[in-house]
Amino acid sequence: MIRVLVVDDEPLIVAGIRAVLQSAGDLQVVAEASDGRAAVAVAARRPIDVALLDISMPVMDGLAALGQLRRQSPEVRIVMLTAFGAEPHVLRALENGASGFVLKNSAPDELIRAVRAAHAGDAYLSPAVTRLVLGMVSPIETRRREDALRRLAALTPRESEVLRLVAEGLSNAETGRRLHMSEATIKTYMSRILAKLDCANRVQAALLVRDARTLP
Repeated sequence: MIRVLVVDDEPLIVAGIRAVLQSAGDLQVVAEASDGRAAVAVAARRPIDVALLDISMPVMDGLAALGQLRRQSPEVRIVMLTAFGAEPHVLRALENGASGFVLKNSAPDELIRAVRAAHAGDAYLSPAVTRLVLGMVSPIETRRREDALRRLAALTPRESEVLRLVAEGLSNAETGRRLHMSEATIKTYMSRILAKLDCANRVQAALLVRDARTLP
């Protein structure tokens, strides 16, 4: 079973999420919290596989809790929950190690897919969030692009090829088919790539590729 922590200050939302996740069969909501500080405390005292964090909460919001959880419990995968209107927070959350971003009005099966993907070490973005991220045109300082280029230079040509396809949104299986390699081989490559780049997940690595390609 995948152990899930649900963090939201609206009891009705929490109840709905619990019902959706537990209907999947392989997901179990083992804890709930109504703010970020409580979520950090829960993760410190009991095993959690995936945390679903709302962005807007009292006491400590989801972005602050994300940072603390990444430092305290790096083994916990984190999927952010939000409503429309939180666009400025998307890149910040992904760059700080979130494994996914799901809109609260998403279909139930999308939430289930997001939790399973995060637990598997992959990342999941709601289609609407993916369009938002790809459409963001924000100035990137020269030093940020140079840092991305420097880190990516550590990859071998084959690793760079794998990461390029992953950054385009292909899954491990699709990347394997494109490069005539098995999905297991691609997973091995991605583990090596993430370690070399010091990235928590494939979204962070994809953002590095984006930064390297964006002119300052």
